Amino acid sequence: MRQRDGIAIEQSPDQLEEIQRASERDLAISNIDRGSRQLRDARAALERIRDGSFGVCQECEEEIHPKRLVAIPWASLCIHCQESLDLREAMPTDSTLREAA
Repeated sequence: MRQRDGIAIEQSPDQLEEIQRASERDLAISNIDRGSRQLRDARAALERIRDGSFGVCQECEEEIHPKRLVAIPWASLCIHCQESLDLREAMPTDSTLREAA
């Protein structure tokens, strides 16, 4: 909530200053989104600890390597499934291609 101050929209007669503020606002929003996502992921990891599924990939159901869990304790996917997801998310969809055209 304290980070919300960084997203206030203020008008400025100076166009350069307005662009700078817009950039700062975008950065503040990105930081809030990242923090919110990490909190959600941490809560989900705590729930997996409670139900006994922590450390098991939610995609392939194989064990998540302990080194990965040390690096990212809230990881819900093994490294292979995470890489596959990242590739799928990075690929343009048909609607993205139509918008670009």
